[in-house]
Amino acid sequence: MAVMQDEMTIAEAADRVSSWLPGHRVEILMGSMIVTPPADGAHVLSLTWLMGEFHDARARQAGVRYGQAIGLWLSSGPDDYAIPDFAVVDADFMDADVRKNCYAANIFRLVLEVTSSNWSDDRITKAECYALSGIPAYVVVDRNHDEVLVHTEPEGAKYQRITPYKRGATFPLPSCVGVALELSVDRLLDGDD
Repeated sequence: MAVMQDEMTIAEAADRVSSWLPGHRVEILMGSMIVTPPADGAHVLSLTWLMGEFHDARARQAGVRYGQAIGLWLSSGPDDYAIPDFAVVDADFMDADVRKNCYAANIFRLVLEVTSSNWSDDRITKAECYALSGIPAYVVVDRNHDEVLVHTEPEGAKYQRITPYKRGATFPLPSCVGVALELSVDRLLDGDD
């Protein structure tokens, strides 16, 4: 007797993998599933420090919200979505829910990723997806290359300006974020110690 199996969509497969691997981040980028392991200590401390910096800069009073793991519906493919490590969004972002707890790209002012084992996804694939979706500022905290890259001016699948910052430096957030804040490269790379 032959058994017929239904084919699964990439979105269904991502949901299934997510249920199999608690704590892992499952995303669909350019039609491919990406699975990221849980963050290490420096990664977590880096994001915790960043949250404090935005709080101290009175970001909410400036009319924006910020947080970790805010789902982003991407325009790079019909099922594409990302769960950035950190994002700055419009204050009314919850009105822009698309599906799967992901929000429309037009409410994102900044997306930040801290690299882990799959660092090339953050440097290449996500940069393309975020540019295609019109995210005005994309920051990559690249622990593999010991630098922070600030991407601005999205056009098509590329950011027209990519500014690298090395250890010992600080850098200002782009004005599109809506918060005047200078960030430490070392703190982003190492955490809050």
